[in-house]
Amino acid sequence: MDFSLFRHRLRLGFARLGRYLMPRPKSPLPVRAEWQLAQDLIQAVDQGGIPLNPVRVNAIARKLGLEVSRHAPVEDTIARIRVALQRETASRRRADARE
Repeated sequence: MDFSLFRHRLRLGFARLGRYLMPRPKSPLPVRAEWQLAQDLIQAVDQGGIPLNPVRVNAIARKLGLEVSRHAPVEDTIARIRVALQRETASRRRADARE
């Protein structure tokens, strides 16, 4: 009876287990793509731009975890995105201060 396949799978299992048990190096929190999109949107609005596509603004808000109605005014959605960005920035500062 050939146990080579069994041994191979056993080795793979231990390798995967080792990845979970090994301590991970601390790295700064990455800026996720949706937060970057939101920051770009807010910067464009602050520079005088007007978002012409409310569907895109709502999609960005939903990616941030906000519940947005299709009938919500774009200005309200942008204000909510701005508040969410301020919360995220504050939590990142607290995380950096702990390290």
